[in-house]
Amino acid sequence: MNASSFGTAARERPGINTDEPRQEKPLDAAWLVLEAANDLGDHATVETCRRVIDAGLNGTQASASDMHVIIEYFR
Repeated sequence: MNASSFGTAARERPGINTDEPRQEKPLDAAWLVLEAANDLGDHATVETCRRVIDAGLNGTQASASDMHVIIEYFR
């Protein structure tokens, strides 16, 4: 497989959008958003990030509405 066919195959995979944080890494995305929200003084988003981080550290799933905030924050 050459480099150009690899890039083409990667772009054609359905359901993969490189602009969005990967669903299996919600903690990583939450930490990035937490840092940005802290810098901007966005207290509501900081609390959302803390809930997502706490859920991840406790082994539970974060609420869908909290994850929506994390995923859509940089759009």
